[in-house]
Amino acid sequence: MANQPAPSLVDTHCHLNFDVYDPDRSAVVERARQNGIGRILIPGVDLETSKTAIQYAQEFPEVFAAVGIHPNDGARWTENSLSELKAMAGEAKVVAIGEIGLDYYRQHTPHELQKAIFQQQLHLAAQLSLPVVIHNREAAADILNILHEWYTILSNGSTSLRSFPGVMHSFSGDLTFADELISMNFKLGINGPVTFRNSQALQETVRSLPVESLLMETDAPFLTPHPYRGKRNEPANVRIVAEKVAELKQEPVEKIVHVTTVEADKIFGWREMH
Repeated sequence: MANQPAPSLVDTHCHLNFDVYDPDRSAVVERARQNGIGRILIPGVDLETSKTAIQYAQEFPEVFAAVGIHPNDGARWTENSLSELKAMAGEAKVVAIGEIGLDYYRQHTPHELQKAIFQQQLHLAAQLSLPVVIHNREAAADILNILHEWYTILSNGSTSLRSFPGVMHSFSGDLTFADELISMNFKLGINGPVTFRNSQALQETVRSLPVESLLMETDAPFLTPHPYRGKRNEPANVRIVAEKVAELKQEPVEKIVHVTTVEADKIFGWREMH
């Protein structure tokens, strides 16, 4: 209805700390507010960006941080990296360990080293009872093997993390991969590619999945949704993603917004911190 505020939405993955936002970061956050984006999660990709994620989480009320080392930055992993991440994870408004995982496309880090770093960060997340934000690129089989092992450990322990272990960021896999993740209570991060005309396979998968299994994200400044593809992405555009998911699911956008926001709240626990 006219003059009604847009329903609150969240962007569960945005690299707001990247230098592409240095000229106008405050304006980007303000546009997100104007578009009803109530929370934004910045994941670290290395130690430095984990620190700046925390910095901006402390600066902006709606921003929260995850700390982690991305597989493409694994070559800089040292014997001190895990303890540095653990210390940062204790900072206010840090709600997850991420962005972590495996990337067999870029080949920046040997596969065995990637897996070792991924496993160490998963164990840190379990130790701290923090959910994980996972990156996967052309490594689904190894990702699943490692996550099944980790989830078994969670299930045999007393941690509540087994109910909300985290999110597979920028999900682009098939329904079989999705079902394996959902069986371990993972959520699937959906972003700009779901709006692309050539993404019929992803769109069909999203149609088949329960709304409760999805989270809305941008991966800004990357993966800008149609019709702004080719331009810098930003958190305000997460609403375009939600609108596309609503179209695919043949549901009101208000339902998509409400359900996915509630699920994000359950995972990251940021409602109590806001």
